[in-house]
Amino acid sequence: MTLPALVIFDMAGTTVEDRGRVPAAFAAALAAHGIALTADQIMAVRGAAKRQAIRALLPATQASRADAIYDTFKQDLARRYQHGVRAITGAEPLFRELKAKGARIALTTGFDRETVQLLLATLGWTPALIDAVVCGDDVAHGRPAPDMIQRAMTETAVGDPAQVANVGDTTLDLESASRAGVKWNIGVLSGAHGRAALEQAPHTHLCGSVAELSLIFGA
Repeated sequence: MTLPALVIFDMAGTTVEDRGRVPAAFAAALAAHGIALTADQIMAVRGAAKRQAIRALLPATQASRADAIYDTFKQDLARRYQHGVRAITGAEPLFRELKAKGARIALTTGFDRETVQLLLATLGWTPALIDAVVCGDDVAHGRPAPDMIQRAMTETAVGDPAQVANVGDTTLDLESASRAGVKWNIGVLSGAHGRAALEQAPHTHLCGSVAELSLIFGA
């Protein structure tokens, strides 16, 4: 099988262990501002840009509080990640394997740039390993729009979506990749959404985790 020229990976739940910290930080931030939501409501926006997700979760009458809640969320999540950040097993070896074979690696995430820099520094993922990182606030429209994927393609000089793979753990990841028209639209079961949910979204492959992707790419 032809190896993609560019492989784009989501972060939390796909290449970085989540351990429930993201939804917990969401719930805590909303509760701190007097807003209670169910776990299902929060799960429905997993994969979205975090500022966009908060706006989507708020009642229309509370929309003006979105930025304050987002700031609380970022602070809470940063505290949770200070207790340790671990890569999904197999993620870094896969990056190195793909790079050695000439593929470019990009990360896309709904996190803000400050949170991403914390994660990358803790994991030791440098520009020598990761060619581009696109955050939710870098584009006009977060997932399920294709903007982050298209931005990653621009930053890595890969213009043909038929040469691109996208890997994510949420239905929004898969919907975004479908809209971008990438050749490989891969869902992994290591994060937010289970098989039943991912099977209902557009995809070309589903697998347990990024550790299995070498089999898909023939890398």
